[in-house]
Amino acid sequence: MTLQEYLELKNGSDIRGVATDGVENEPVTLTTEAVENIAKAFCVWLISHTGKTRVRVAVGYDSRISAPALCDAVVKGITSTGHDAVVTGLSTTPSMFMLLKDEAWAEDAPCQGSIMITASHLPFHRNGLKFFSVNGGLESSDVGEILNLAATYRFAEPFEFGETLEKPYLETYAAALVAKVREATGDETPLAGKKIVVDAGNGAGGFFVDKVLQVLGANTDGSQFLEPDGTFPNHIPNPENKDAMRSVCEAVKAAKADFGIIFDTDVDRAGAVDKNGAEINRNRLIALISAILLEEQKGTIVTDSVTSDGLAKFIAARGGKHHRFKRGYKNVINEAIRLNAMGEYTPIAIETSGHAALLENYFLDDGAYLITRLLIALAKAAKAGKELTDVIADLELPAEEKEVRLRFVPDCDFKTMGAGILKDFLAYAEHLSYAKPAPDNYEGCRICYDERHGNGWALLRMSLHEPILPINLESSVCGGLLKIAKDLYYFLKKYPCLDVTPLQNAIEAERQKLLEEVKNAKDRFLF
Repeated sequence: MTLQEYLELKNGSDIRGVATDGVENEPVTLTTEAVENIAKAFCVWLISHTGKTRVRVAVGYDSRISAPALCDAVVKGITSTGHDAVVTGLSTTPSMFMLLKDEAWAEDAPCQGSIMITASHLPFHRNGLKFFSVNGGLESSDVGEILNLAATYRFAEPFEFGETLEKPYLETYAAALVAKVREATGDETPLAGKKIVVDAGNGAGGFFVDKVLQVLGANTDGSQFLEPDGTFPNHIPNPENKDAMRSVCEAVKAAKADFGIIFDTDVDRAGAVDKNGAEINRNRLIALISAILLEEQKGTIVTDSVTSDGLAKFIAARGGKHHRFKRGYKNVINEAIRLNAMGEYTPIAIETSGHAALLENYFLDDGAYLITRLLIALAKAAKAGKELTDVIADLELPAEEKEVRLRFVPDCDFKTMGAGILKDFLAYAEHLSYAKPAPDNYEGCRICYDERHGNGWALLRMSLHEPILPINLESSVCGGLLKIAKDLYYFLKKYPCLDVTPLQNAIEAERQKLLEEVKNAKDRFLF
């Protein structure tokens, strides 16, 4: 493979590619040969950052069908260059970092780094690699360095091959979560009397049922898709996926459960469901964990850029500060770390996608830890005769919200064109009488519209990895989205490099929705 082909596997601070044949027009790019060389390169990177001449690397994977072959390739890359591998088997991404911090588990074989084989919620034929050192997940620049090494470095032949040890960690990780809940509640079985449904989507999260919830006394009848199956036969394991959320909401209602949990494939993200079968996702999820943390100590909540105005009011009402930052889980995590270093107490960095990283947990984005924190609050609320979601009853949700993704035409310099569009739109908005650029904006161009012209905001930004201009829209009133979207359309349609068809479709959908609401209102009046 060429250097360019290696670099095309880079996806932010991860590596991702096609790992399985059989999907039309998607040839395999993440080959076993490439993965072997990447593992060798990670060992070189670890040597340069630890000062050691021989390192030990833990290797785990989620339920994807390509995982066994890629695991073998990673282990071969590590051991064929004289280093040692510890294979943990089925694992979650957060557990692959926590084992680096677990001195008791690693007493006989401490690791200097770890590799998790996963592609999160992507389709079954894709896979990837995530890297950890004892200091946390690697940065995008680190991954770029590793890929450069994989493509160009001449790896020396070792005097002897490294050793391979099989040592699972997931059960130890689960036991730590159980201990966390018991310590916080002062009860061995604080979830006794509660029915809690888990939807693991056939990813790696099924362990949470028997290793955490049942140990804490919960009834888990009605849980679904717990068995690992890398073909994901039921739905995509993704808390942001509508079908996945609909599935777990229905499961909660069918089981008459008190709480529902959904994980993504590698359990670094999570969503929840209340006892009525309503989603605790996106702004509601952020509000819930924010309320819990702000009750303990006032501070700053760092979120991504698409959170609602209602969330900002909710956080402020509890004595907190809402710091709306950039999209990308590494972006919000690094911003929270920066704020803490500056002396501004920031207990959490969280995205609307469900990525949540807490200061108390090494700022590791860990879906199981987030849920553990919610379970503690659930148990405490039950003891006080309350519901977990009582604390977010006053959260103002937008009347309308939507994301529209506009694609740039092929072969254009989309980065330059996109930067130009954002600059032009900002200049345009500065001269409007009915809309103004938002203060304290950290990503793209956010414009706030007055009550007569949409009573909400639009955020235009560039995608982190694709030739796409995402547009997020929010309005506090019915029909507001239509007004905002039309204003954007008249501005953006003049750019031939941009396909505005999705925006046109959104406008038409909002128009039809408004007409239907008017018709229904007339019918009710006549009746």
